[in-house]
Amino acid sequence: MKRFIAVLAAAVMAVTIVPSASAAGNAQLTDIRTGQHPTFDRVVFDLTGDQPGASYSRITEPTNCGSGKPISAPGAEFVEVRLQPAAAHDDNGNPTYTGSRNFRPNLVQVKSVVFTCDFEADLSVAIGVKDTGRRVDAFFLTGPLRYVVDIYHS
Repeated sequence: MKRFIAVLAAAVMAVTIVPSASAAGNAQLTDIRTGQHPTFDRVVFDLTGDQPGASYSRITEPTNCGSGKPISAPGAEFVEVRLQPAAAHDDNGNPTYTGSRNFRPNLVQVKSVVFTCDFEADLSVAIGVKDTGRRVDAFFLTGPLRYVVDIYHS
């Protein structure tokens, strides 16, 4: 009987405590900012929590991660930024990012920013670029935490 209670207590703790602790450290998106500089356009993802993994890839068309349906947005190509584990909402489903999920900053190269995924700690955003093959630099800055994507004009 004691073993059954110990196993049951361990199972309850694993289901309730461990996911909450691990989810609490996930990065949460709080803002997306864009800006034009003399030689590049910048997109900044403001984050709280732990620094997530980050990557980007060039795609020809943004699609919704849930439905697979295309997302209409201007751009000759798209730089899709993926942050994991990260979300634009908290553990209760309340949005931590309240801005537009599909906007058009109309900079020299950056023509659109659209969410492609915000599901199960997978956050992806596609940046519509006017011309294909532009140089892209992406990096983290801290204090406060943010992920920066620079897209060069030429």
